[in-house]
Amino acid sequence: MASIDITQLANEISRQLELYAGVVEEDIDVAAKKVSKEGEEKLKQTSPEGTRGEYATGWTIKKQGKNYILWNAEHYQLTHLLEKGHATRDGGRTQAQPHIKPVEQKMIKDFEKEVIKAVEGR
Repeated sequence: MASIDITQLANEISRQLELYAGVVEEDIDVAAKKVSKEGEEKLKQTSPEGTRGEYATGWTIKKQGKNYILWNAEHYQLTHLLEKGHATRDGGRTQAQPHIKPVEQKMIKDFEKEVIKAVEGR
């Protein structure tokens, strides 16, 4: 039976865990990018068009550090007003047009599934 020094074993275990963490981190980044892109496409399809049809085309993704941010670059001021509704000049209210929340919920579920796949190594 071969013997191994305990420090060598600890070093090898540590090295293997670092390799595994690097692979998982890469897989999670790929998953985040994929889910963000799918969310962007879905928002472009389901967003209200408006009179000029420009709001729906403004959705884009930017990477900030390790995070992917999905936002409306052209009409960011309208997202809350359309999603929640708002007061009008004559004292009334506009009807809410929820289009972000459903996409967000789907993206969360999809990302969780992808992270589980990455951690399990599938």
